[in-house]
Amino acid sequence: MKRPPETLTSAANPLIKTLRALERKKERQETGLFLAEGARLVEQGLGNGWEPDTLVVAAAVAERPHIAALSDRAEAANARVVLVPDRLMSKITHKDNAQSVIATFRQRRITLADIRITDTDRKALYIALYEVRDPGNLGTILRTADCAGAAGVILVGTCCDPYSFEAVRASMGSIFDMPFAQASHADFDAWRRKAGLHCVAASVNGTARHDRVDMQQATVILMGNEQAGLPPEVEAGCDQLVLIPMRGGADSLNLAQATAIMVYEAWRQRDFQ
Repeated sequence: MKRPPETLTSAANPLIKTLRALERKKERQETGLFLAEGARLVEQGLGNGWEPDTLVVAAAVAERPHIAALSDRAEAANARVVLVPDRLMSKITHKDNAQSVIATFRQRRITLADIRITDTDRKALYIALYEVRDPGNLGTILRTADCAGAAGVILVGTCCDPYSFEAVRASMGSIFDMPFAQASHADFDAWRRKAGLHCVAASVNGTARHDRVDMQQATVILMGNEQAGLPPEVEAGCDQLVLIPMRGGADSLNLAQATAIMVYEAWRQRDFQ
């Protein structure tokens, strides 16, 4: 490292208090920061050009070559680098088995105006989530979208915070890879129509099986709220409502599971290209 890092030992230190407070949405909104845990996630954020604010490293592992190199990299990106004992790592993350590396990054806020679909995107695939409320579902869907090569995720209406601890953890780093924008339903619907995106929604009112609908064209898959699904007026604006087959005692799938089924079917139709 270019200079000896700071060492903090007290939970009362202002920086430690700030990091702990990022568990709360209010603090994330006021500071514009969010927390990423683990060396791999931090490397992913830095590699994708996200702006780090602070890097916190457990003092016991600071001299390991790959951790020292990561600290140098974060410092070169103007992050504040500090060392703390293991007990403070757990205080920051509110977990007993805390990672040895934690970083705060600046949030990115993109809008639909930032997502420009060109004529060459004739097979672009997007996912839209209507008022998703579970951050674990949201993070998992970002990860699924990343794995399947989706072009982006649109958060429609009042959704949970994608920068919450739970969402970032569940995304397993895909929050740094997958573009996501937030929009009202009216703005989303106008955007997708102008872009020529075929809107396919999973619904209990579906009129066709999900694997018998053509999703090879430029498509946005719209998924509803965990409890209420999609309201009638939103379903009415879709081009196609589809039904995922189910049998047995359960009458519904988890949102992240259902989204994965839809997304992978669309990808299958594209021959996984």
